[in-house]
Amino acid sequence: MNTLPRPRLLLLLAALAPVMLVLQPANVDAQTQSARPPQRPSAYQTEKEKMNAWTVGLAGGLLEGAPIRLAAEMGRVVDDGPNLHVLPIVTRGPTENLNSLLYLRGVDMAIISSDSLEEYKIQVPQIQSRITYLLNLFPSEVHVFVRPEIQSLQDLAGKKVNFNTQGTAAAYTGPMIFSRLGIDVEKTFIPHQIALEQMRKGEMAAVFFITSKPVDAFVRGRWEPGFKFLPVSYESKFEDYYLPAVLDASDYPNLIKEGERVSTIAVPTVLVAFNWPAKSNRYQRVARFVDYLFSRIDRLQAPGFDPKWKSINLAATVPGLTRFTAAQEWLDRKARNAQAPPQ
Repeated sequence: MNTLPRPRLLLLLAALAPVMLVLQPANVDAQTQSARPPQRPSAYQTEKEKMNAWTVGLAGGLLEGAPIRLAAEMGRVVDDGPNLHVLPIVTRGPTENLNSLLYLRGVDMAIISSDSLEEYKIQVPQIQSRITYLLNLFPSEVHVFVRPEIQSLQDLAGKKVNFNTQGTAAAYTGPMIFSRLGIDVEKTFIPHQIALEQMRKGEMAAVFFITSKPVDAFVRGRWEPGFKFLPVSYESKFEDYYLPAVLDASDYPNLIKEGERVSTIAVPTVLVAFNWPAKSNRYQRVARFVDYLFSRIDRLQAPGFDPKWKSINLAATVPGLTRFTAAQEWLDRKARNAQAPPQ
């Protein structure tokens, strides 16, 4: 019988030893794992999954703005422990919220100005099918406040007009509206409080506010005769995102005479959601949020919450967008129940 010389045998065993050592633990471990019963999830993992199952992220806006306050109030009203938890998110502003909804992880809904869709028409051509609206929250009226020597919007051509700080609704909507009107102004983006003081000194011709009326700065401020709001006519060029609106003496008794009305336009402030597939978990979360919010809207209209809730119309539509399916179904059920004869 032929045998390997002892030195060669030793060399062969030395070469095979690492392979045998690597293979043996793997085989043993595989056998051990197959015989081991499946482990139960830890208490930590169970609690983690429970908390995330019905949590929705809502992009609100700047800390000092109305949208984040509304987001927080919605979160309070719909909160149901492990069954529904809303996380209001402070962001760079309502014009950035659409970006957050499209690209940021954990964001299911957002409060936006409807005209922010304009920015996405080129980069996301199908934007109006990517998002749906849940609720038309409130209109934000355009306020073009000017010095006494300014008599019309055309008089502002070439003059300083402030649009608040970057990231605010005014900073986005204002320049777009003036562009549609064909009026080239000198745009500034500083806090409105500073701009209003510059107006008093004659250093600024106008300020552009877009927010829900009435605005405290105009209600409480004392202005010399001649300071006023300019009308902005609702024309076909504004039909895509805007609505007609008015400012009157009940809004600003110190600036508008009794019986006078200043025509203007308003942009809807809208609660929107990503257009999740109907059977997905994210869709189900938003659908539950809709059911809780719509069913409890009367709680938001009670004292202690923002007065804007009192004017909310659940059935109000939003130009250019389709309603979230679960929201439409909720409204349809309510309409059928209202028409059903009493039993």
